[in-house]
Amino acid sequence: MAVYQAPLRDMQFLLYELLDVEAELAQLPAHAETNRELIDQVLEEGSRFTTEVIFPLNQGGDLEGCHLDPVTHAVTTPKGFREAYRRFVEGGWPALGCDPKFGGQGLPILLNNAFYEMLNACNQAWSMYPGLTHGAYECLHAHGTPEQQAIYLPKLVSGEWTGTMCLTEAHCGTDLGLLRSKAVPGANGSYSITGSKIFISSGEHDLAENIIHLVLARLPDAPPGTKGISLFIVPKFIPDASGALGARNQIFCGAIEHKMGIHGNATSQMNLDGATGWLLGQPNKGLNAMFVMMNAARLGVGMQSLGLTEVAYQNALAYARDRLQSRSLSGPKAPDKPADPIIVHPDVRRMLLTARAWAEGGRALTFFVALQIDRELNHPDETVRKEAADLVALLTPVVKAFITDNAWQATSESMQVYGGHGYITEWGMEQFVRDARINMIYEGTNTIQSLDLLGRKVLSDNGAKLKRFGGLVQQFVEDNGTVEALAEFVNPLAELGEKVTKLTMEIGMKAFQNQDEVGAAAVPYLRIIGHLVYSYFFARMAKLALAKEGSGDPFYTGKLATARFYFARLYPETAMLIRQARSGSASLLALPAELF
Repeated sequence: MAVYQAPLRDMQFLLYELLDVEAELAQLPAHAETNRELIDQVLEEGSRFTTEVIFPLNQGGDLEGCHLDPVTHAVTTPKGFREAYRRFVEGGWPALGCDPKFGGQGLPILLNNAFYEMLNACNQAWSMYPGLTHGAYECLHAHGTPEQQAIYLPKLVSGEWTGTMCLTEAHCGTDLGLLRSKAVPGANGSYSITGSKIFISSGEHDLAENIIHLVLARLPDAPPGTKGISLFIVPKFIPDASGALGARNQIFCGAIEHKMGIHGNATSQMNLDGATGWLLGQPNKGLNAMFVMMNAARLGVGMQSLGLTEVAYQNALAYARDRLQSRSLSGPKAPDKPADPIIVHPDVRRMLLTARAWAEGGRALTFFVALQIDRELNHPDETVRKEAADLVALLTPVVKAFITDNAWQATSESMQVYGGHGYITEWGMEQFVRDARINMIYEGTNTIQSLDLLGRKVLSDNGAKLKRFGGLVQQFVEDNGTVEALAEFVNPLAELGEKVTKLTMEIGMKAFQNQDEVGAAAVPYLRIIGHLVYSYFFARMAKLALAKEGSGDPFYTGKLATARFYFARLYPETAMLIRQARSGSASLLALPAELF
């Protein structure tokens, strides 16, 4: 019973008005000919494909799940998934943002990102199969030898083969330095790999003829900890130099997880018993190579939650307009009906606007970050590339953690709009809540993202990356601080910018004395930075909307109202978060472990 329409109007607003992508892409030789006509055509076709082909499979795939044959170790995906994947490949969608050298279409990452929002809104579980493949492509593209790239990249780009990343083991997740999988040198430069991996998304399935696993393991002489991890290419079927498939490799699915959500994706336990693999990148530098894929995955997880936020909002809105229940406190709004639609009630509007604001803020952030990736990869000026890279590094944990935290709230609020019907499977809303919950956990829990942001991205370089984003905030404040009509947006942005500077210095000073202060402050600190980022984008969007307020286009009226709601109802969370971040570690560590 769920509904979805791709938010093309909002996407176009961000692309052409907020980010001015035609001018931005004109500066990038690889994308100089990517114009508005082409972008709109891809977005419209993407909307049609996702809503007509992928979305109808979402609820059925959730109810059916994946099934493992314990004898053959083969996994069958839900009804319709395989046919949808065939159409996905035939449509050329896997190649959208890939290198033309390997059969890709060479379109901007920004455009691929927008398409993946639609995919995830329509069916997160299905979208994980090609999504992880794109991450494997990026890792091989960055670290593969020419021979490896020639064998694997054309097949991954075309979608004929899919990819996974195999990191986690039963005894180690975040702390990969503890992993036990072993790689012993074999014949002709290959390695024999033995071990067991868990929680491997898309680890086994029937969508493609081959699956390329990127596996972390230890060489015999490897040093302990994370400095002794290497990365290996372990294909399900071993290809020859031309890409023709040969023998079945000794990597098998031992079980698929029974889990809270994303039932349509085969989250697998993968067992390697002397599987043949090939080193990817340098020995004992596997984690560095894998981080290419992990960072792509973290941005992808943000897109998963953005899609869920949008689809949950759309369904809650449709229900609120239709559901009759009680009368407005200020008098009937639909006197010809036995009750008013629940959208008249203030708290229903609060829930709807919360989801809407989280969606619009998240979309602005992810589009901005994707554009920075395009600039980092393609701009002819090295200084511009470095500036873009710094922004991507700073904002990646914010995309992953802030958007996924907000999606958990947004999907829960959207389910609340339905009352009891939201808890019932047939309406589809409870699936969005269940699917959203994993996004706060995998690809590095949100606490890990917070530690990464504060410890590695801010304090480790004395705030240089943060100052780079702060420069954007400061410039906007200086340019618009005297515009009276913008004061309601600019003033809180400027205030938060100043508070972030003081708070960062305070935490940094404490951390010199006690590193636990970083751990105690990290989670609220990331949310504060998330609000600084959203405040910046909502202020910019409000400025554009105010300029068009008299145009007669209701889109700008809605955009302005959402910005005002954000600053009135969501931004004030920062006051509490700042107090939490300043409270230190004492209240967390004072109680002895045995007294818990």
